[in-house]
Amino acid sequence: MREIVRSGSDLVVPLECGGCSAPGVRWCADCAATLSDDPFLLRPRVEIGVDAWALGRYRGTYRAALIAMKEHGRRDLTVPVGTALARGVATLARWGELPDADDLTLIPAPTRRSSARRRGGDPVAAFSRVAATRLGARVRVSELLVTTARARDSAGLDARHRVRNLSGAVTLRRARVAPRGTIVLVDDVLTTGATASESVRVLARHGCALHAVIVVAGA
Repeated sequence: MREIVRSGSDLVVPLECGGCSAPGVRWCADCAATLSDDPFLLRPRVEIGVDAWALGRYRGTYRAALIAMKEHGRRDLTVPVGTALARGVATLARWGELPDADDLTLIPAPTRRSSARRRGGDPVAAFSRVAATRLGARVRVSELLVTTARARDSAGLDARHRVRNLSGAVTLRRARVAPRGTIVLVDDVLTTGATASESVRVLARHGCALHAVIVVAGA
């Protein structure tokens, strides 16, 4: 009976890989292999103040998976993306690129509340939670940051205008536990570095020293 129901639902919403659109599977082995690459250092146009790392480039499997999550409701993809993020964090720790501490806090990059509501939640926070689960009990996610309504969508803006758009628009949520140990900012895509730079500045102003930025894809 389950097979009949699943077959019928596939006629309405075809089952396909979120990374390459291969039919009959939600996430194929080839896309899983692509997301297992080692992270690499980014050189953003806007100075961040800490190292920024990406799991891959914003094209192909990486781009397709992120768009599917953010714009097409593919929340199932938070699992493979979160697993890839966990692998990237573990690799950076093994390389000595992250401080050796008892605790690790992942802070999702800020998003507008309206965007999160439209998407049924914040996908960056969702795959960060998957990564934290994969990394162990000493790792947690702290959703400290939010973007106020005064900031407009940054799509299409150059680096200078992105900085101006976000200046003063990133704030801390109230009633959040202060992070401990190694602190990493997580985002889906890094384009110019404006969001990460403003996030680092806001966190520092509240006594929170960020150690690195890790994104799924570098544009």
